[in-house]
Amino acid sequence: MLEDRATAVSSPTQWPAAYPKGYAVVDVETTGLARDDRIISAAVYRLDERGEVQDHWYSMVNPERDPGPVWIHGLTSEMLEGAPLFSDIAEEFAARLDGRVLVAHNAVFDWQMIAREYARARREAPVRQRLCTIALSKELGLPLPNFKLESLAAHYGVVQQRAHHALDDARVLAEAFRPSLRAAAAVGVRLPLLECRPLTEWSDRPVPRQPSGGYGGYRSTSWRPSRKRPACPHPNPGRYEDGKRLKQGMRVAFSGDTSVDRELLEDRATEAGLHVASSISRLTSLLVTNDPDSGTSKVAKARQFGTPIVDEAAFGQLLRDVEPADG
Repeated sequence: MLEDRATAVSSPTQWPAAYPKGYAVVDVETTGLARDDRIISAAVYRLDERGEVQDHWYSMVNPERDPGPVWIHGLTSEMLEGAPLFSDIAEEFAARLDGRVLVAHNAVFDWQMIAREYARARREAPVRQRLCTIALSKELGLPLPNFKLESLAAHYGVVQQRAHHALDDARVLAEAFRPSLRAAAAVGVRLPLLECRPLTEWSDRPVPRQPSGGYGGYRSTSWRPSRKRPACPHPNPGRYEDGKRLKQGMRVAFSGDTSVDRELLEDRATEAGLHVASSISRLTSLLVTNDPDSGTSKVAKARQFGTPIVDEAAFGQLLRDVEPADG
């Protein structure tokens, strides 16, 4: 069984030629989980093509704002005051990532935080693909009670010393990724690689100043906090049909990385008279995604309901000529 073979740690003699030639195992700690939150520490373990550690790097980062949940990451304003800004470490960080697949636990989070920081610094991270160790664990059928990093570490006997410290989390993940990679190679598993799209257009919104003293003013937020939008004034005319125009009132949902900041893309859809939906239903007119084979819940539901799917570039073209609503 795949599950049994996934526990193997010996390196197979025949290594899949299609596998990447190097990896950058990354962990970032942040001021929170929302779009406007900042990185406060970053760590990278560089691995060769078979998962052997080559070197590692770590830096704290001054977020120029309240550090957020100190009780989780342990980094106070005093500790971060003398730390470099992200723009100061951007070149070194990029050198660690260059030419490698970014590996992280819940990789979409780490990648999007990194992409936003580079966009703020008016630079681009040299990352073209990412690999999520949660997705790899699922591909291997690992018998984990859940998909937390601590459970993956325990499965391979990796001892975690400082949870939520970027350097130790990256070390733990690197040590757990190596046997996972070898198990995948042994049975010829296709690695769940996804494209990383750097942000080419970004609009930074001001963050409210935090109350001075203590951290009681920290805003607890979700990964994608909902934004209040005015109700779409147009009725839903139904699904988008290939080769035709979008029509005002159509319900449009987005999934995965976009080159234009997601909120800017959503704003443009709203301004064009479309209804931006946060989920997929039978009423959804169109799903916009650059990763139609990613297997996300939105993509899966779109396939189930027969919802049309287009990529970001095609959607941008469609936005230029949206048909007015009836009446």
